[in-house]
Amino acid sequence: MKVGAVLIAGPTASGKSALGIRLAQELDGVVINADSMQVYGDLRVITARPTPEEETQAPHRLYGHVDAGVNFSVGRYVADAVAALQELKGRKLPIVVGGTGLYFKALTEGLSDMPAVPDAVREQVRRDSEGLDTPELHSLLSGRDPETARTLHPSDRLRVQRALEVFAATGRPLVSFHGDRQPGPLAGMPIVKLFLAPDRDELRRRIDTRFLAMMDQGALDEVEALGERNLDPMLPAMRAHGVPGLLAHLRGEIPLDEAVARGQGDTRRYAKRQFTWFRHQLPDWQWVEPERGFEAVMARINAPERRSPSDRR
Repeated sequence: MKVGAVLIAGPTASGKSALGIRLAQELDGVVINADSMQVYGDLRVITARPTPEEETQAPHRLYGHVDAGVNFSVGRYVADAVAALQELKGRKLPIVVGGTGLYFKALTEGLSDMPAVPDAVREQVRRDSEGLDTPELHSLLSGRDPETARTLHPSDRLRVQRALEVFAATGRPLVSFHGDRQPGPLAGMPIVKLFLAPDRDELRRRIDTRFLAMMDQGALDEVEALGERNLDPMLPAMRAHGVPGLLAHLRGEIPLDEAVARGQGDTRRYAKRQFTWFRHQLPDWQWVEPERGFEAVMARINAPERRSPSDRR
């Protein structure tokens, strides 16, 4: 089977990066990031981005190329991914690796034609949101845009904030922009789509162990440097798993062991949401145990191409 790209998704700590490198070596490919936190240059350790040594084992794209002060969006990700795909076209196999479902969905199914929010509007909405907890923000959204509010969980602060910004900028519900969709850059291509699904208990153990390893590798120093920049706490980079708890520790609000436990717990809950999201939003992906990922991809690639009846005449 001649494929245009290989997509490797899965929950955090499922072994995606190692599989991506192995496939890139075997298939003369390039690993392209599809993780919304690994795009940030300030967050190599706390996001478990591939190490410099790992990046020498195969070409990598879209890792650490965005400043933490940027409110990076899925639309900007797709634009960057299109540039990377065009660079590789006809020369190298794209191997897209990550855990951000919206990135994969945008690449394969396309994006809704969402409006741009002016910086002045975004900043005003965020000033108005200061001091309000997330359920209060959700109630505020319910009063202005009840249609969108019904689709969002009351604890999902980032998306609630985004809906408030869109409504403030346009006067229209966020969900009203979901109809028109631009085709994704991988639409219509023959693609191998794999979701690594480890045993849940084993995954939780790996998440906790990896967080401790990241602490040994300098995660606290990395987060301290990020905190010294005094960035808007609503920026995506400031909400990466582990960052809020470690910042709270650095401010003297909680002990280090509590900050670590908070980071581990947030990451475990995120992994659970990743399983649920992919199961419901991208049901046509093949789920495999991580140790079978390489063989599953190679089996799909090496499978004979199906011919139509007219081809067999």
